[in-house]
Amino acid sequence: MPAGEMHQRAAGNRNRETAAPDTIMIRVSNDEFDRAVETALASVPDEFRPHLENVIIEVQDAPDAAFQAENEVPDDVLGFYVGSPLSERGDDLPTMPDRILIFRRNLCDMCASRRELIDEIRITVLHEIGHHFGLNEDRLDELGFA
Repeated sequence: MPAGEMHQRAAGNRNRETAAPDTIMIRVSNDEFDRAVETALASVPDEFRPHLENVIIEVQDAPDAAFQAENEVPDDVLGFYVGSPLSERGDDLPTMPDRILIFRRNLCDMCASRRELIDEIRITVLHEIGHHFGLNEDRLDELGFA
């Protein structure tokens, strides 16, 4: 694991294990999911976009057991930031790209409608971008991205 910080957003009490038995989990195509991620990225204000040039956004199906163990994350993790927040970097050293992982199946499993899924994708993408900018969980919660 590269040096730096790791932050996650998990479904918490809204995951597939605690959902009501009659809850319908939503499924969308990979292309539709990717478009929702791109739409979330497009909502980032222009003044912040240059700071995301060295960030890779990667959609994965779900975290595997090795990833969960290595990063000490639950199986319902929705997103995960790996990198050094901008607020903690010096200006003089080049850095490897930061990574934001978005977990498709976990997001789909926690949502009962397409609208809810699109909203949760946006919240998760912006939550992980917030970590890139150095925001902690409390501040992200205040902003509505927890």
